[in-house]
Amino acid sequence: MYAAMLNKKLVLAVSEAYLVNSRQKRLNQEIYRCPHCNKKVILIVSEKKSAFFKHLTSYTNLMGEKEEHHQSKMLFKSALTAAGFNAEVEIPLAEGQLRADVLAANNLAFEIQCAPLSDAEFKHRHSLYRKIGITDIWIVGQRHYLKRSLKQTQLIFFRQNKKWGNYYLEVNPTKNCFCLKYNVLQEAVTSKLRYQTKHFALDEIGIKEFWIFRPKLKTYTSNPVNQRKYIQRQIKQKSKLGLKVAEMLYQQQLSIDDLPNSIFVKFRNPGDENILINYLQKKRLN
Repeated sequence: MYAAMLNKKLVLAVSEAYLVNSRQKRLNQEIYRCPHCNKKVILIVSEKKSAFFKHLTSYTNLMGEKEEHHQSKMLFKSALTAAGFNAEVEIPLAEGQLRADVLAANNLAFEIQCAPLSDAEFKHRHSLYRKIGITDIWIVGQRHYLKRSLKQTQLIFFRQNKKWGNYYLEVNPTKNCFCLKYNVLQEAVTSKLRYQTKHFALDEIGIKEFWIFRPKLKTYTSNPVNQRKYIQRQIKQKSKLGLKVAEMLYQQQLSIDDLPNSIFVKFRNPGDENILINYLQKKRLN
């Protein structure tokens, strides 16, 4: 379909795509309707094909849904469709127990998480996807963006594979892109993270580049002096970590200076046990 109704006027897909590509408007910010049945349609913008409109039969814009979540779903739906997927949004699954934000294929779904999410709710939804044989890819909104220090609430969104190591996905609907943060590792004793970043446009080309992205993973280095200073501050401030380390050092009649540098130059997977605590526990057992 190459034309649609917008504000009671007929508009061409190519004209609307031009406005999107020239950043005069955001993709699918407007409500388009089919000129024949008056049902909602969305604009599909492709790098290799002419722009067109497609019926959006399965989508209902729920009351109170945040614009970030809504816009992100629409952008992924549009980009995946342009890339050749038969993508639909808000599809009920598992006998109504689950609703996929974007169902890209019979065995692939995208979940856009902008609101807070408990561990229990995540595990419930993730297990339902596994039970019905669908791979669920989780992409987070601004609330959950990964910065330089890890938050416990972010751990549920990490995934791991051979080509990217530990990775994390974020969407930015205002810039019409999504971001892959990969090779994510956490320092030995702090909450600080190291990672590499790659941005992809939310269009046909960006989706295809994402699937074939094979980066070179960096090797990180850590300064053991800074790591020791961090532990000293934690002990002085009597934080939970500081009290635990101080107690274990006292029990084993050790000081921070007695600890080998090898502890402090290592990295761990996000959320894994503190390497210093692990070292002291093993040393106590020997």
